[in-house]
Amino acid sequence: MMNPLVERAQLQLTRRFLLGRTAGCLGAAAFAALSGAASPALAAIDRAKPNRGLPELPHFPPRAKRVIYLFQSGGPSHIDLFDYHPKVRQLHGTELPGSVRMGQRITGMTSGQSSFPVVAPMVQFAKHGEVGTWVSELLPHTAKVVDNLTIVKTMHTEAINHDPAITYINTGTQQLGKPSMGAWLSYGLGCDTQNLPAYVVMISKANRPAMQPLFARLWGSGFLPSSHQGVRFRAGKDPVLYLNNPPGVNQPRRRSMLDSLAALNELQYEQMHDPETETRIRQYEMAYRMQTSVPELMDLSDEPEHTFQLYGEAARKPGAYAANCLLARRLAERGVRFIQLFHRDWDQHFHLPRDIREQCRDTDPASAGLVADLKERGMLDDTLVIWGGEFGRTIYSQGALTPTDHGRDHHGRCFTTWLAGGGMKAGYEHGETDDYSYNILRDGVHINDLNATILHALGLDHERFTFPYRGLDQRLTGVEGARVEPQLLA
Repeated sequence: MMNPLVERAQLQLTRRFLLGRTAGCLGAAAFAALSGAASPALAAIDRAKPNRGLPELPHFPPRAKRVIYLFQSGGPSHIDLFDYHPKVRQLHGTELPGSVRMGQRITGMTSGQSSFPVVAPMVQFAKHGEVGTWVSELLPHTAKVVDNLTIVKTMHTEAINHDPAITYINTGTQQLGKPSMGAWLSYGLGCDTQNLPAYVVMISKANRPAMQPLFARLWGSGFLPSSHQGVRFRAGKDPVLYLNNPPGVNQPRRRSMLDSLAALNELQYEQMHDPETETRIRQYEMAYRMQTSVPELMDLSDEPEHTFQLYGEAARKPGAYAANCLLARRLAERGVRFIQLFHRDWDQHFHLPRDIREQCRDTDPASAGLVADLKERGMLDDTLVIWGGEFGRTIYSQGALTPTDHGRDHHGRCFTTWLAGGGMKAGYEHGETDDYSYNILRDGVHINDLNATILHALGLDHERFTFPYRGLDQRLTGVEGARVEPQLLA
């Protein structure tokens, strides 16, 4: 008996099937073009209006209009940057008590160690700002803007390895395939411009070989329409891949081609009602408009010298973290909803005193410069800036502890994230950890609580902001009872 799948495949190869399948599409497209009526192409262009999100959103007046997420991939050491306890100096070199560790599951990188010596920061701390916030000497520029920050010292997560942890904080679950926060916001709130995507991603060039991979699914759309996935901008002559016209194709020819293609896609949509067909039309039109908007965005020649003094000279180097921070401000000015920067290799398992100093030198001036720049321009009030990673580091040393060197393993029980602007409480430190910066004493904030609070600042109730998929009302904050942290809000 003939296999029905084989039979169908052979049928689709016949000339009769080809003519029958395509005649209607081509004929209708030609008729519409000749008649001058409301053609499918015009309908496609109309459908490519700015992504305004869902009409019922936001749920209540927002405090923030946009987000810039400075993601420090790999787990910055909260112990050496923000969460300082003077008593830790007295504990340096002593064994971490079992009563503090409490049988915690740890990674395979230190589970075989026979000793877990406590390591105090090998840098100095000082109090800064009106409230006297402890800040490491590694962050002199951040120390200058500390009165604008909301510093959360009691972030926590269940994940202790990079891939599940970074997936968790970006999508609300350790499972793969769920939408990222930026995709959720693109879907729900849309964008205030038709010339740029709602969600833009940039990965900074490191001054050392990049050890940690970053997968595109971290800015993916999951089960949401694919038009909401992040668009990655790169350094160099082609900031967005495949955006420019190929040799021999000019703008009028490109426009004509897109109109014809849109007409065929419209006919396909009328037959199949596949939402991805609409997505394809929108993305073609967006790419066409970006051919003009992206070169203008990337051209920094109109920036005054003061800007480069603010962000640091590295802002002149395409792809550097500082340059991406400056571009993030320019994207925010143009109406992009969610801008996410990834800076890799905050993962000092060994040689932490040397390597974390280099990381801070790369990022500290620009992170603080972005906050100061937004404030100068009157944009900080409605722009939410977030700085943080997927977890923190252990108080005990990974590997040998020497007078000048040590490492730290992954630690999810507590770590530090800071926020600025967007309705957050400025000059505020939230939560308290023990003298070992190991356990939370009060006011813990789960990573999904942070995401719920971010959504709240944007006018969204995280419990009502859902998408039906596989019989469930899916949401960014999962199903385990995330809560908004009102103490973080102004």
